[in-house]
Amino acid sequence: MKHTGFPAALIGLAVVACSPSAETGTDTMADTATETTGAHTESMTGAAINEADLRHRIATLADDSFEGRAPATPGGIAASQWIADEMARIGLEPGYEGSYFQPVSLLAVSLDAEQSSFDVSFEGEPLGLSMNEDIVYWSKLNASDISVEDSDLVFVGYGVVAPEYGWDDYADLDVEGRTVVMLVNDPGYANPDSGLFNGNAMTYYGRWTYKYEEAARQGAAAVILIHQTAPASYGWNVVSGSWSGTQLDLAREPGEGQFANVESWVTEDRARQMFELAGLDFDAVTAAAAEPGFTPVEMTGLTASGQLVNSAETMESRNVVGVVPGTTRPDEYVLYTAHWDHIGIRDVPEGEDGLYNGAVDNATGTAAILEIGEAFAANPAERSVMILAVTAEESGLLGSAYYGENPIVPFDQTVGGLNIDAILPTGRARDVVVVGHGASELEDILTDAAAEQDRYIVPDPNPEAGYFYRSDHIELAKQGVPMLYADGGFDLREGGREAGEAIGADYRANRYHGPADEYSEDWNMEGMVEDTTLFFTVGSRLANSDAWPNWYEGNEFRALRDAQRSE
Repeated sequence: MKHTGFPAALIGLAVVACSPSAETGTDTMADTATETTGAHTESMTGAAINEADLRHRIATLADDSFEGRAPATPGGIAASQWIADEMARIGLEPGYEGSYFQPVSLLAVSLDAEQSSFDVSFEGEPLGLSMNEDIVYWSKLNASDISVEDSDLVFVGYGVVAPEYGWDDYADLDVEGRTVVMLVNDPGYANPDSGLFNGNAMTYYGRWTYKYEEAARQGAAAVILIHQTAPASYGWNVVSGSWSGTQLDLAREPGEGQFANVESWVTEDRARQMFELAGLDFDAVTAAAAEPGFTPVEMTGLTASGQLVNSAETMESRNVVGVVPGTTRPDEYVLYTAHWDHIGIRDVPEGEDGLYNGAVDNATGTAAILEIGEAFAANPAERSVMILAVTAEESGLLGSAYYGENPIVPFDQTVGGLNIDAILPTGRARDVVVVGHGASELEDILTDAAAEQDRYIVPDPNPEAGYFYRSDHIELAKQGVPMLYADGGFDLREGGREAGEAIGADYRANRYHGPADEYSEDWNMEGMVEDTTLFFTVGSRLANSDAWPNWYEGNEFRALRDAQRSE
């Protein structure tokens, strides 16, 4: 791949859209093209959701000149500026203190692998865990030297404290200064028919992020998470590739934030060795961890020690936010989110492609929320609509996490939201996939709107993978705000489920998080146009109503929302 030069947004010239807007069939959108000014004088997009506009925005965001849109890089800065310019051009008002940018400071922490060590010993004899091969470890502490010394190991099952499920793996246990060992996913995965948690569908308690956070709250010095491919939904290669090298987190002052000194993953083979040395039957103990009444198990004779040497650098990125004020209830907000960032450029051998354009992931979602924002700008709703393009999703949902900690609109004034992440270019589908199906009353609005497109709702086919907890909406959900994460289906009107699943499998195998995720003029955009229209319709109905959807009874975020609405 060769760079094709900077896009027009970077040099003050025009980016030309393909054709006038087309009628979408929704009665709340205009179908005439919007006149444009300034740096984009030749660019034409219309208020109606259509293929030409989506293609224009996806092709621009996925262009080589944005260099993979990595946060805090020249390409990422340029891409976020282009999004802000688009928001201004299509009539969105600045959403953050008179600006389109909400600053997000990131901390890039690099582990000096040559000078660092972390190992488990049995009766003083190190096991010799090899970085990347047996274990991957790091620290999120904003410090150059982090140590753990002779920290006793204790197995805490799934490491979950979930009052609504009557579950507490840390009950009557003091782990201050100790190293906790735990399983990925949650007890419902191991016993899908037991009625525990949400059965085979992962809850937030099954996410590795939660487990590290809870261990830190409990005062653990270090965390060892046992990797198993099926409950994690990915292989060890993902662990060694994603958690080694420079790690990004939100920038905090030294001592700010709550983290264990060391966070780590270990392979199942090495975990089994550790259990055997401690005189424990791995299969029996881990099976017991999925049963009510489980009590932690001492891993007698095992200790963890480590000395981590970090270098840290603060980098500045930004969320991009635009608003269409409501006509009658402007203090109530409907939210659309998508992440604008991708992986950037990686060092590769000469002749190989190291530029990760992120066309599907997530130029498509960013294009969709801009398209939706343009439709609302032409026909404002009763409630305000916020279009939020967040940064650093690929680094751990950091832009949305920052928004969750620093909301622009109070959560009790945020009615609900929709997240759009990686729309596959397919033909029209009969179904709509709801990731995290059964979560909130937003699904009722979606079901009705989908039926008007002669479509039906289906749950995520792999709920055990916990995809609901792996995109930006979760950071709003953790604050109590009902969020919907839906995507185009696989039951295609032309080719059926076999064709749709083949497209999805091909993308995951050959393009996902790879340099081949590039825009093509050959894309079939019919499904993407229909899905974007559907998501607009759902938000429009919410924004033109007085409804306050909640999480369904039994959802882990229901209590938070109930408390917000009772204040």
